Amino acid sequence: MRDLIVTENITLDGVIDAAEGWFSPAGDDAEADQSDLEAVLGAHMAAADAFLVGRVTFEEMYGYWPKQTDDTTGVTDYLNTVSKYVVSSTLRDPDWQHTTVLRGPLQDEVQALKSTPGKDIVTTGSISLVHALIAAGLVDEYRLFVHPVVLGHGRRLFADATEVPRLRLVDTRPFNSGIVLLRYRTVLDNCG
Repeated sequence: MRDLIVTENITLDGVIDAAEGWFSPAGDDAEADQSDLEAVLGAHMAAADAFLVGRVTFEEMYGYWPKQTDDTTGVTDYLNTVSKYVVSSTLRDPDWQHTTVLRGPLQDEVQALKSTPGKDIVTTGSISLVHALIAAGLVDEYRLFVHPVVLGHGRRLFADATEVPRLRLVDTRPFNSGIVLLRYRTVLDNCG
């Protein structure tokens, strides 16, 4: 079975809502050397052949990434070629190559996707979708890119923390920019 990996840019206090402008999707911080971060992101993209998002995040990405002509991170090329799965009951024509709309029920659709042959399935952004995936017990791994920022408010990854299984730290990696990657795997109980 394929792994479903939640990848999020997150503040020190757990906020993943980037509305405050604390995170730039294209890594526009010209002062910071991000080559080490870009190398890891490239490896993550190479290990995944499916990208799962909610409608809002899909529309935001579609409005931004295909228009990038000088993207050196590889994200534009990746998003234009990867199989994209959008969870939505309202989106009719996604109009982006290699996109499939999943209409639900969520658990059935994602379980079916996980059971198909392929590489990792990654989701990012999509706060409501990620909360639903956590609640349904569908997440295998969390890749949290922790930014040295504290906001004090905003939508958090673990909003109520009641549905999160035990997690096991499998990797930590600091980057030149001050961002730290924390990778956690879910710990499955062996009791039946």
